[in-house]
Amino acid sequence: MFSNGITRKQFLTGMVVAGVSSASGLAQPLHNAPMDAAVSAGSAEPMPGFFNVRVFGATGDGKTLDSPAINKAIEAAAAVGGGTVYVPAGNYSCYSLRLKSSISLYLDSGATVVAADVPHEGTTSGGYDPAGPPQPWEKFQDYGHNHWHNSLLWGEDLHDVSIFGPGLIWGKGLSRGEVNELPHAESPGVANKAIALKNCRNVILRDFSILMGGHFAVLLTGVDNVTIDGLKIDTNRDGIDIDCCKNVRVSNCTVNSPWDDAICPKSSFALGYARATENVTITNCYVTGIYDYGTVLDGTFRRMQYPLLVRSPVGRIKCGTESNGGFKNITVSNCVFEGCRGFALETVDGAQIEDITVTNLTMRDLVHSPIFLRLGARMRGPQDAAPGVLKRVMISNIVSSNAVSQYPSIISGISGSMVEDIQISDVYLQQKGGGTKQWAALQPPEKADGYPEATMFGTLPAQGFFLRHARNIQFSNVEIATLKSDERPLFWMQDVDGVDLFRVKAAPQTLGFSLHAVKRFRSFGSRDFRDRTTDTVDNLEF
Repeated sequence: MFSNGITRKQFLTGMVVAGVSSASGLAQPLHNAPMDAAVSAGSAEPMPGFFNVRVFGATGDGKTLDSPAINKAIEAAAAVGGGTVYVPAGNYSCYSLRLKSSISLYLDSGATVVAADVPHEGTTSGGYDPAGPPQPWEKFQDYGHNHWHNSLLWGEDLHDVSIFGPGLIWGKGLSRGEVNELPHAESPGVANKAIALKNCRNVILRDFSILMGGHFAVLLTGVDNVTIDGLKIDTNRDGIDIDCCKNVRVSNCTVNSPWDDAICPKSSFALGYARATENVTITNCYVTGIYDYGTVLDGTFRRMQYPLLVRSPVGRIKCGTESNGGFKNITVSNCVFEGCRGFALETVDGAQIEDITVTNLTMRDLVHSPIFLRLGARMRGPQDAAPGVLKRVMISNIVSSNAVSQYPSIISGISGSMVEDIQISDVYLQQKGGGTKQWAALQPPEKADGYPEATMFGTLPAQGFFLRHARNIQFSNVEIATLKSDERPLFWMQDVDGVDLFRVKAAPQTLGFSLHAVKRFRSFGSRDFRDRTTDTVDNLEF
């Protein structure tokens, strides 16, 4: 029973018999239309506004190219002002599907929309829609961010669009957008995204699954008023990218993305101007990067074997790297990280990051820093841009266990541009430990213009937090633990102005602080360290 009282049988029947009269342009019953075996034509009255893709010629046999038929169904629904395009069980081999305003695409149980190979079996030409001409600002972000039409499902300048249902989108024939990949994403007829929307509003993505989504399983650019709920994504690069978007709700999603980010708000220059991503909530999601593609969807959860010394799992929640327009009013809550990189906030292209709340995260087996806050000066954007701002961030109720030793949590600006107004509370961070005196003596490079990643400074001289070029930082109820003894200090600080630490806890006999050019320092209320207040410190360890 659907929420409006319609039974499933009525829903399906209405889908089967609904269509468009070419003469009147109105929804009319399609007499003598092919019927699904499970649905009888006389079982219910027709339901205007529903369009079964089988009526328009889709076969679902996994061999026939079904995108022309599905596009006809979408166009038929749009011609009468909108409706629901129904995809029943079957395997639908497709090139680009062009979404329209006021259209809902419903993927039923057993329905799989499969991205066809290029060329499709039995054809010698054709393929996905052209990516579109290059733009003057294309050099400021990756190729995949600058084009939308070269996708399995795409829409531009639309309103009131939804994709929902328990079915599957399989990006079998999509490019991952890698330079050495053939066919390359820039080749004619090739697509590299499962779903791409640009300059749209009122969008709902709900309940379906994506397997191997290409460069981006979901790419939203300049899309406002978005609900993403209950998606299961098992993909070979990015999961969900929210770029230059406003008023976005992401909830109850599972994303396994071993080779790139899982849920990633961005603010690139892909629209040709800087636009902030703002008013975004991400909640009740599970992100990971340690499982083979498809094994999360099929429930086997088989561990991926990463090539030694080549790379480590990604699979995280991150704001950045593209950061021209900034991030404002962002909340991340009640999420689980497993076998991936930690939470990251990054502004390296001149943007402002402000008013961010991160709470109730559980993390296990992280391969990078649990918390990474970076203000840099890569400046991949218009030449008049200046280093950005990262301020007013509250992080609380975080538990992390068995994280890698080399990279503690990082809060780092650059000389002359400080990260500021950061509060971190009620945090338990357990690292593997084993840090040596040689590690404790390291002097990490600045790399102001470097790509922002927790590994960018190399192994760090702290076991808990590395702070550099920061102002007004507060810690309370923070415990740093290690599985093996570690000879590095809990906190390493350089060029920090104003830091308060309350009730910091660590293993006995642990070196607490290594301070370098630190002003207005205070530590109090800790059992393991005596209270200390200093106005200016050049070099001090205790």
